[in-house]
Amino acid sequence: MSTAEPAPTYQPEGLSSVRALANQAFSRAAGAPLITGNRIRLLKDASDNYPAWLDAIRAAQRHIHFESYIIHDDETGRMFADALVAKAREGVRVRLIYDWVGGLGTASRGFWKTLSAGGVEVRCYNPAHWDSPFGWLSRDHRKTLCVDGEIGFVSGLCVGRMWTGDPAKGVEPWRDTGIEVCGAAVAQLEEAFATIWAIIGEPIPADDLVQPDASTPQGDAAVRVVASTPTTGGMIRVDQLVAALAKKRLWLTDAYYAGMTSYVQALRSAAQDGVDVRLLVPNATDMLLLRPLSRAGYRTLLEGGVRIFEWNGRMLHAKTAVADGRWARVGSTNLNIASWYGNCEMDVVVEDEPFAQSMEAMFLADLENASEIVLDAARKVRAPHQPRHPHRVLRRGGGSSGRAAAGAVRIANVVGAAFTNRRVIQPVEARITVGAGALLLSLAILFALFPRVIAYPLVLLFVWIGTALFVQGYKLHRARVKRRLATKTQP
Repeated sequence: MSTAEPAPTYQPEGLSSVRALANQAFSRAAGAPLITGNRIRLLKDASDNYPAWLDAIRAAQRHIHFESYIIHDDETGRMFADALVAKAREGVRVRLIYDWVGGLGTASRGFWKTLSAGGVEVRCYNPAHWDSPFGWLSRDHRKTLCVDGEIGFVSGLCVGRMWTGDPAKGVEPWRDTGIEVCGAAVAQLEEAFATIWAIIGEPIPADDLVQPDASTPQGDAAVRVVASTPTTGGMIRVDQLVAALAKKRLWLTDAYYAGMTSYVQALRSAAQDGVDVRLLVPNATDMLLLRPLSRAGYRTLLEGGVRIFEWNGRMLHAKTAVADGRWARVGSTNLNIASWYGNCEMDVVVEDEPFAQSMEAMFLADLENASEIVLDAARKVRAPHQPRHPHRVLRRGGGSSGRAAAGAVRIANVVGAAFTNRRVIQPVEARITVGAGALLLSLAILFALFPRVIAYPLVLLFVWIGTALFVQGYKLHRARVKRRLATKTQP
């Protein structure tokens, strides 16, 4: 009997050994294979994204899967709601996931009831439960739309009027980026949606997920669908790998940057090795007190050779990266620990030179409406020639929790450094250290004078956590007993 030879290891045609090794590294870091034969269209702002989404919804024949961190109960949100209800009444299966925290204060119960009454299957991700005191920390921050298994959209845009602006009142739209995907990669987007749908209710029947015809390429783009879930860290591994492999350029756009030490070092190392590393972040903010914290994190990057720019428009909400004119990513992941480790996120990594070059052109165009941040002669962080405009506090749109997380990370980094002496505390961080010290001293005085102020809340907190753990443990015990009984009764 002859022994069959092992199947040869697949290696993309035309790639050098170095390219093949890079492909393997990306596949393992992202936990996502490279999918070829896709057509990718770059969509800028709501003016490109919303019409494309609505056209796809109106053309749906079988199903619509919509996952959005926030859908506002305003004229924009109601426009999408009407389109979804109209298709549901035609017999199209419409499934929608929104996030519980994202929905707080942005959409009423009546809004969701209207959708449900119209035939849309609505599910809320991770609402607060008394038996999960800290469960609310896990959020579904994705922004995806899939129609009939044939077309998909991934972006940083939620649904609301802030993304469209109000030209009549002189209100600028938020700057954001998304993509349209056609091809075999749409199946991965559908699978990611189905995973979250199954976590919060009955799963989608397998025959209801239409698989695209992979035998007929839709385009020339190769992509990876990186569907992050809490604690997996797939995107941070990709981001660090790109920073390590970039040879000429690494241009980043982020709404709520708060890089961890390892990522900051990766950017500094790339810049010191001759890579043109640029970071574009917002100037305006939807949380006034956190703006100084954003600039507090600039110095380490600037001293390492990273160039930083602040957007001069109303709000920059995009989360994108492009490297060396051949690699790019677009999606919902911000460069902070909340997105990298705490949330469900969705990004598409595109390995296609024409698309990456379009991303670079868009980045350069954005810099025309941005001010570069520099260290002046006194080593202070400032933006020379920055346009003078009143500081804008934005209405909540889609990132208050993200910006809060980013601010919390910066405070923790500075306070931690002060305690451990693992790095030099910069003068610009004096406000944070003094503020944190003053807060702790004030709390110490308050608790010394009024010990019940802390004792009673702690008692309630411990009772809550203890009860929740006991109940969850009891439920797990009952489930184990049921499984044992079911095993014994099987023939």
